[in-house]
Amino acid sequence: MSARLERDYFEALYAEREGPWDFETSAYEAAKYAATVEALGDRRYGRAFEAGCSIGVLTELLAARCDALEAVDVSVRAVERARARLAGAPHVRIDRRTLPEELPAGPFDLIVCSEVLYYWSRDLLLAALPPMIAALAPGGSLLAVHWRPETQTYPLLGDEVHDLLAERLGRLDHALSRTAREYRLDRWDVPR
Repeated sequence: MSARLERDYFEALYAEREGPWDFETSAYEAAKYAATVEALGDRRYGRAFEAGCSIGVLTELLAARCDALEAVDVSVRAVERARARLAGAPHVRIDRRTLPEELPAGPFDLIVCSEVLYYWSRDLLLAALPPMIAALAPGGSLLAVHWRPETQTYPLLGDEVHDLLAERLGRLDHALSRTAREYRLDRWDVPR
């Protein structure tokens, strides 16, 4: 198996359908987004980063909680759609990048990885974690949420991603953990 699902895979999905996972209309997505935003608590974040923003539905919700938000996706089509959605939000920057190699420079007060880390192999995820954690500011948070049911396409399952995160983020405070039938959500905070 390759180290990750590659850019061509995602470009084909977005060429076929504007929102391949029905981000705008799915009850699952709406519930997951609400839980994701709720997991942030009452805090407002100075500078945030969203990995794998797709067409920007979650990005739009995160933008309301951040002074500056950088969001990236591997797909050119997804980035174009996200930019159109967030055109009225000058504090949001959306770029096409391949992660983890093109991780933007921190520090970030918040990093959100929503349904993206299971597209990587175990080895790639483990190699990506140290620079991702190093990009967090003191007091910063890493929020991860992933689909749990089995899939034949992704290199990792959602629970495998979260188990690896829990194993490797030991020095961080595991501030929040929620497991629903369809998704798992965890937040880790960097000590100040």
